[in-house]
Amino acid sequence: MSQEADQDSGAHVVHEAVGPALTGLEAAGALGVGVNSLLVLGVIPVLLGALVDEHRLTDPDIGLAVMVEVMAMGITTALAGALLKPMRLKLIGIVLTIMLAVVDLATIQTSFAGVFAMRGLAGAIEGVLLWITVAMISRTETPERWAGVFFVTQTLAQLLLSIALGVWIMPASGANGGFIAIAVCAVIGLPAAIIGPSRLADLNPGEAIAGPPPFRGWIALVGTFVFVAGGGAVAAYLQPLAEQAGLDAGVARTALSVSLAAQVAGSSVATALAGRIRWFHVFLFTTAGSLAVWWLFGQHIPAWLFIGANAVAGFVGLLLSPFLVPMTIEADPSRRAAMQSGAAQLIGGAMGPLLASRIVSDQNVHGALWLGAAMLLAGLAIVAWLHVTSRHGTAALA
Repeated sequence: MSQEADQDSGAHVVHEAVGPALTGLEAAGALGVGVNSLLVLGVIPVLLGALVDEHRLTDPDIGLAVMVEVMAMGITTALAGALLKPMRLKLIGIVLTIMLAVVDLATIQTSFAGVFAMRGLAGAIEGVLLWITVAMISRTETPERWAGVFFVTQTLAQLLLSIALGVWIMPASGANGGFIAIAVCAVIGLPAAIIGPSRLADLNPGEAIAGPPPFRGWIALVGTFVFVAGGGAVAAYLQPLAEQAGLDAGVARTALSVSLAAQVAGSSVATALAGRIRWFHVFLFTTAGSLAVWWLFGQHIPAWLFIGANAVAGFVGLLLSPFLVPMTIEADPSRRAAMQSGAAQLIGGAMGPLLASRIVSDQNVHGALWLGAAMLLAGLAIVAWLHVTSRHGTAALA
């Protein structure tokens, strides 16, 4: 049967710029594996906070434990993208999903150093699972659309899990109940690995290894890192920022939930706009929105405005995220850099709070706002240079 006939029949609904089209089930499976890998990131502060309450971690350990897991995830995503061929994906997904559930369960037996070890191992497993999703998205004709679908699904799943943990599971069973819950979620996600694609096309046919990105691809990854790190530097200090504005912790928790809901809206809008708007315009809009919100965070504002500002921050943050991939593809049409975009985002998300921790104090956390703004503007300058100097950007300017 010809390719045109396949498309007319609806058998192939996800058109790949690199390689053959995927069926809807295969695309859903590839996205589901990634959702499974990132599910814990939406609830890890709650889980680690419960470990502190049970005297199994200390307060300073929380930030370090988060960094260990996220950095492990980012590093293994990067290594998988550089070294692995996209073959035997079903087997990899099934085995690693089971291993992830085992590690999540093993965490319930640990304290202090054992928690760091288990979460680092979990991050390494999650990173390879995320690679499967990133590999699929980076090969599609409209990567921003599929990245948007991924972010919508991921954020919804995190929101639902956070509600379940906060309202039912952890009040009754504590931290162990939370880790059992994410282990169960990992097993529930096993069908995604089963229905996902067995393999994807090589970015460089005939090569055993995809190879590193070219120079402009590395610059795009630096831009991604800087943008995400800037947002992470501010997001990590949500509650202290609320307190410095004269608000209580309950307002910060409400703002976080509202922000998650707004993130769903932002990624949904990004999905709808995919292929209809230039990625650079999205970068300009989201940078302006973020800077306006962060200016408000530095003022003494009422609770309703603080919560509303967080809704705007969540919306523009997830509106931007899916467009990071087409930005890297414009800079590096070989798509090698796009394969590393997820890793750059994860490492940026880990490093932003770490950098902010070096310039804030218990009395004043507004330094995080200045750091975030500086990094956001630096990131915009980087991607603007890439856009203006690219062949497509030059043609658009002409």
